[in-house]
Amino acid sequence: MDEDEGRTISFFEKFLPLWVALCIFIGILFSIFIPGISDAINSFSIGQISVPIGICLFLMMYPAMLNLQISELKKLGKNPKPIILTIISNWLVAPFVGLLMARIFLQGYEQLIVAIILLSSSPCTAMVLVWGWMAKGNQEQNVVNTSLNTITIIFGYAPMVALLTGIQNIPVDWILLLISTFIFIGLPLLIGIISKRLLISSKGEDWFNNKFRPIIGNISIAALLTTLVLLFSMNGNVLISNPGYLLLVSVPLLVGFVIVVGYNIFITKILKLKYREAIITVIIGSSSHFEIAIATAIAMPGYGIGSLAALGTTMGLFWEVPVMLSIVYLGRYLKRKGFWKS
Repeated sequence: MDEDEGRTISFFEKFLPLWVALCIFIGILFSIFIPGISDAINSFSIGQISVPIGICLFLMMYPAMLNLQISELKKLGKNPKPIILTIISNWLVAPFVGLLMARIFLQGYEQLIVAIILLSSSPCTAMVLVWGWMAKGNQEQNVVNTSLNTITIIFGYAPMVALLTGIQNIPVDWILLLISTFIFIGLPLLIGIISKRLLISSKGEDWFNNKFRPIIGNISIAALLTTLVLLFSMNGNVLISNPGYLLLVSVPLLVGFVIVVGYNIFITKILKLKYREAIITVIIGSSSHFEIAIATAIAMPGYGIGSLAALGTTMGLFWEVPVMLSIVYLGRYLKRKGFWKS
């Protein structure tokens, strides 16, 4: 696979933390000046999920599912070491580091603990393709790992969240958790596979990769930002009264990032990975799928749109971009210093 094939970071992606902060501010303003906005959004609901939020969540998830390439999974045995290391980081190291950080920093804040668990249990399947390209890593490994994550998250996410919340004695209905996993991961994946096949067969692969995916990617970011405005407009009064919540949940998130990134850098050095494989392992092994975390927090009974759990997961989104960019530049620096094999 050509390293430079179509991999660019868009204007919106580059300044995503700025747009997130702006949407938080706009949402809080709406909650102050339009006090009936929460009831208005909730009036269009099916069960616990509001229709506007549900549409936005689908548009957030669908583009990520287009990254799945079944053909790439056949290459798993070609160079298994970095793939195995990434799986260990995603499903063993990161979730339990997240739980440890939550227990240390968030005692007494059950919903914020759930937010950390939801974020740390969700390996990324989308933006890592951009970060890997920027770091000049092995993009074939990146695609294989991303496709594998897309499959494993369907089967592993709900059990991992149920396990970690159980360890913390936080009651979660795991059946409804499985249902929400199907709705917000399985359904977009199924539609993504079908639509990808149909569009490529009718329009061609070049049109699909260079026309359709960039457009749908921008729609995804717009849907994500719209979701944030709605989230904060429904709970802005809580944040105004307790502005420390978002800062409070940021501490375990950032400390957890440092620990997981440090572990991945250390393990790739010890096992003598070359730079192009090592940097992809570090990037994918240290990232999280904040869209899934947000969607699950909204869908879970007892939490929902205006909950602290839902708002806490948005901080994963807020910090993900600067942290991943930092890993890209750190990787380049370590490469120049000869930290990994060239």
